[in-house]
Amino acid sequence: MKNEKETREKLLSCAKEEFMEKGFQNASLRQICSRAGVTTGAVYFFFKDKDGLFSALVEPTYQGVMGALIHHLQEDMEEDLATYVHKPGDHDPFVEELIHVLYQNHDAVTLLISKSTGSKYEHVIDEFIEMIEKNFMGLSEEYARSVPGKQLNRPMVHWLSHLSIMTFVHLLTHIKDEKKALRFMKPAMEHLILGWMNFILEDKEK
Repeated sequence: MKNEKETREKLLSCAKEEFMEKGFQNASLRQICSRAGVTTGAVYFFFKDKDGLFSALVEPTYQGVMGALIHHLQEDMEEDLATYVHKPGDHDPFVEELIHVLYQNHDAVTLLISKSTGSKYEHVIDEFIEMIEKNFMGLSEEYARSVPGKQLNRPMVHWLSHLSIMTFVHLLTHIKDEKKALRFMKPAMEHLILGWMNFILEDKEK
């Protein structure tokens, strides 16, 4: 049992190096196994295939990020935008939670957002954007109905959803330190929230 556990961990370690260096699509199972000192049969025994090996590295982090986003979106759904008054720092707990998840698992997140082409995770950024957009489209439609003479600006909601996720992607690729990332993201989140509040509605077409 100990040898099996050690072999599995060695494969994961060598696979992470290979995936980080070459990305999923160009990574070689043969090279991973050579680094780990095992045959390719070990990969099929523990992980079934290359996709399974990649999943073992990124799935827990993927679930952690999804969980943080879903928790945040559920809280937002409980807000009444018609009476909501934004206060600076309202979203700090969410920012702190998500930044911590992202930076405690920085390598796995890097694999997800920039090394996953060819794997089942290759559209993960679009998946996050779609989830944000779907949630805020519903919330914003309800808000629009409460404001006379206004309607939902759908292209703006789509753009802001995209911008929200890509801000985190930018953060991860340019700032390596968690504390510095948090200092950057708190005011960035304020900017995003004000964008939502000020621009998701437009005058009704006559």
